[in-house]
Amino acid sequence: MPHILNSADADFEARFSDLLNMKREDSPDVDDTVAGIIADVRARGDAAVIALTSKFDRLDLTPETLAFSKAEIDAQCALVTAEEAAALDLAAERIRAYHVRQMPEDASWTDPEGATLGWRWTPVSAAGLYVPGGIASYPSSVLMNAIPAKVAGVPRLAITVPTPDGKVNPLVLYAARTAGVDEIYRIGGAQAVAALAYGTDTIAPVDKITGPGNAFVAAAKRRVFGKVGIDMIAGPSEILVIADADNDPDWIALDLMSQAEHDESAQSILITTDAAFGQAVADAVAKRLETLDRRAVAGKSWADNGAIVTVRDLDEAADLSNRIAPEHLELCVADPEALAAKCIHAGAIFLGQWTPEAIGDYVGGPNHVLPTARSARFSSGLSVMDFLKRTTMARMTPAALRAIGPAAETLAISESLEAHGLSVTARLKKLNDTPKNTG
Repeated sequence: MPHILNSADADFEARFSDLLNMKREDSPDVDDTVAGIIADVRARGDAAVIALTSKFDRLDLTPETLAFSKAEIDAQCALVTAEEAAALDLAAERIRAYHVRQMPEDASWTDPEGATLGWRWTPVSAAGLYVPGGIASYPSSVLMNAIPAKVAGVPRLAITVPTPDGKVNPLVLYAARTAGVDEIYRIGGAQAVAALAYGTDTIAPVDKITGPGNAFVAAAKRRVFGKVGIDMIAGPSEILVIADADNDPDWIALDLMSQAEHDESAQSILITTDAAFGQAVADAVAKRLETLDRRAVAGKSWADNGAIVTVRDLDEAADLSNRIAPEHLELCVADPEALAAKCIHAGAIFLGQWTPEAIGDYVGGPNHVLPTARSARFSSGLSVMDFLKRTTMARMTPAALRAIGPAAETLAISESLEAHGLSVTARLKKLNDTPKNTG
């Protein structure tokens, strides 16, 4: 059974706080191991990556076979069925159309003093996309990571996808080709992150690394941050559904299970204004868990981390939602837009009972790489902005320097930075010596 809470109960606040502070992440002591792996890759390059791939993925490679060849990619893409290809093509089209709208514009203007100011946006030169392999091999994640990068104008995209025992998911390679990926390496783990960050003889380094992974991948991304940029440290999947009684309990049960089936540490929470409806959803979940293929995983996630919370009204539901700051938030209520306006902390919001979260995972358009573990309080999902840099621009005329330069001199003196001030003073002196040179 999941955790059952009611905001009217005397111990609600303590129990809800326990729910918020529940540690769901697997927490093996991996940092020392990851530090050793990164140091090894930095020292030995390809040789370390090859040895570690043999050790962890039981796959023997050479520098020449680290990357998939064009012929191998062609052969794998040919295995994709027409139905699967059409679905991935539709997803790619919708994801691309959504992210094109995110592209910011350069700006330039002249202020009253005559200074020209502005900014410009430019892409990173190369991005590395980590794609989980094995049983957690998701072609949709390839699209969600690679397409925003291409829309942003990143010239080079490299992905790493582990292939344990040499097993390849053709859909991953098809998605990579569809998204415009340039290089596909059959490696994973902390060694793949290290190779992307520091480079080897075969793998050129990148500027930004995005994409989810296990605890070792997360630890590696933390360690290489600063050498390269990263998107986020992704934790276990989570969903919060706020639903009134005017819903099909089975639909809500399936939405909750859509995240619970990811892994045993995932979290699914229902907040409802009707206790009887909450019980109906719990009964529907129990029934579905009898038949789901991944019922062992989903069942443990639901029993350990799931919750059904009954509240007095939707305002209280919104307040609790903001404290949870969920990765995914479904609003299955009569006026979802009004409720969404009150829910200010969420990675992605799905409005109305006809918008299951799973649509967002595949073909909705918005990105499914989202902040977890309450980090939606201060961060956003993956977008084109993750692959762009803003550079500010400024140009002074002699008149503009005359107008604002003395203030810069004063501030430099106040900070005891003599050369700062003198660099302005020298120019102002030149202007004062040649007063007609007003520019």
